[in-house]
Amino acid sequence: MEKEIRLIRFDWAIKNILRDKANFDVLEGFLGDLLERKITILEILESEGNQESESDKFNRVDILVKEESGEKIIIEIQNNREVHYLERLLYGSSKVITESMKRGGHYREVQKVISVSIVYFHMGENPDDYLYYGKTDFRGVHSGSKLILKRKEEKVYKEVEPYNIFPEYWLIEVESFQDIINDTLDEWIYFFKNETIREDCKSESLKKAKEKLDFLKLSKEEQSRYTRYLENLAIEKDVILSAREEGREEGREEGREEGADSREEELVAAMLKNKLSPGDISRYTGIAIERILEIKKKHNL
Repeated sequence: MEKEIRLIRFDWAIKNILRDKANFDVLEGFLGDLLERKITILEILESEGNQESESDKFNRVDILVKEESGEKIIIEIQNNREVHYLERLLYGSSKVITESMKRGGHYREVQKVISVSIVYFHMGENPDDYLYYGKTDFRGVHSGSKLILKRKEEKVYKEVEPYNIFPEYWLIEVESFQDIINDTLDEWIYFFKNETIREDCKSESLKKAKEKLDFLKLSKEEQSRYTRYLENLAIEKDVILSAREEGREEGREEGREEGADSREEELVAAMLKNKLSPGDISRYTGIAIERILEIKKKHNL
C-alpha cells in the first residue's frame, strides 16, 4: 500500500498561508489541474470581507484572485450545508462582475469570472458524481446550432462564444469522491478529502505543494492555531447536527400541520441555544431571518 503524507486542510491553508505571494504556486497548481491550462495569479483581490459572524470563519473560507489573462477566479470552501447555496454562488459571481466595472464605464469592461466551490456535503439527491461544471450557452431553438459572435478587435474579427463572457461554475463534492484516482485533479480532491497525498502522486503541482502544506513544517504557534481550528470546526459541525436532531425530536409529538411549525421553532431555538447567529441559521435552514428573530424574542434567547 502506498505511503501517504499528512497535510493541513486546504481551507486553513487558504486562510493563513496561500495569500502570501510566495505561495501563489499552490493555488496556481490546483487551478491549472482543474482548468487544464497554465494559470498565473497576479494578485489576491480580497479576503474574507463577507463574514457575517464568528462561526463563518469555520464554515466557509473564500478567496478572489486575478489571473494573468484578466479573469477573476473565486475559490470557496464550504464545510456545512447551506439551503440556498447555488443562489449565493450566483450572487457572489454577479457581485464580482458589477464591482469590477467603473461607475459609468462601458460594458466591455465586464470581466470574466470563474467560480470554484469545494463543498463537504451533498448538494443534490442521490449524487452519482463528485465534479460538476456549468456554463452559459445559447443555441438555436430550431436548429440547435450554437450562437457565436464576431467582434472586431484591433482591426481583426474574432469569434466569441457566450461562455467566454458569462461566469463558469465548478462544483467539487468532496464527500461523494470514492478515492479512485484517474487524473491529477483527482489527486487534489483526494487531498481535500483525506488531508494526505499518496506517494504515487503524479501531479507535479501537488508534489510541490506538499512542502508548504506539511503540518510538521509549520511553526509551533501555527501548529497550535491549526489544531484549535480543527477543534472548532468539529464543534461547529456537532452543534449544527445536535441542534437539528434536538429540533426533530421535540417536534415529533405534534400534529402534522402544527408539528411542521413546531419543528421549525424547536430547531431554531435549539440552534440559538447553541450560539449560532440568526444569519447562520437562515443560511443552513432556509428559514426567513424575520421568523428566526421572532422565535429568538419569543424564547428570550
